[in-house]
Amino acid sequence: MPDLVTAGQALAAESARYTAMGWMRGTSGNLSVTLGRDPLRLAVTASGLDKGELTAHDVVEIDGTGEALPGQRLRPSAEAGLHARIASVAGAGAVVHLHMLAPVVAAERWPGGIELRDLEMLKGFGRRAHDDLVTVPVVPNSQDMTVLGDAFEAGYDPATPALVVARHGVYVWGDDLLVARHRAECLEWLLRFTTAIAEG
Repeated sequence: MPDLVTAGQALAAESARYTAMGWMRGTSGNLSVTLGRDPLRLAVTASGLDKGELTAHDVVEIDGTGEALPGQRLRPSAEAGLHARIASVAGAGAVVHLHMLAPVVAAERWPGGIELRDLEMLKGFGRRAHDDLVTVPVVPNSQDMTVLGDAFEAGYDPATPALVVARHGVYVWGDDLLVARHRAECLEWLLRFTTAIAEG
């Protein structure tokens, strides 16, 4: 497991990459990496900062409920509690919360879950390209991370490492930031394609 400074360096670099892609506009979005499991500890990007300009020190160490550990100079993201829940339930080493347009549009069209199948890019998302129905869960938005966490856990499928929050954004996770990024990139393509085909 990384230490806080090493995690901060990685989180800053990934945030800059996602900002350049237009997926962390303004101060939106947040990323986390798991620092330890017993007890659960995560490093999460700090709230209210331009994600394209983060430094290794612009992260907050949080506990398993999403609360900052004592002595932190910055506030954690408002969604830190959901990061912690995903890390706990899914065993994720990294969670990325991004504001891509494609998942939000897809969730608007398929609020009960977004079905994907028979697409080669599913392999990059960690699933089979054929004969594998993938349903990306969609949950209603809430400012209460316990409510969102409960909704995530109720529909959690270990084989589907993503969650779309309606009219908000998407959470994608993996063993580390690189895996989470690759999955996020593939998921964005899949949802963009599926929405475009549905619209004719």
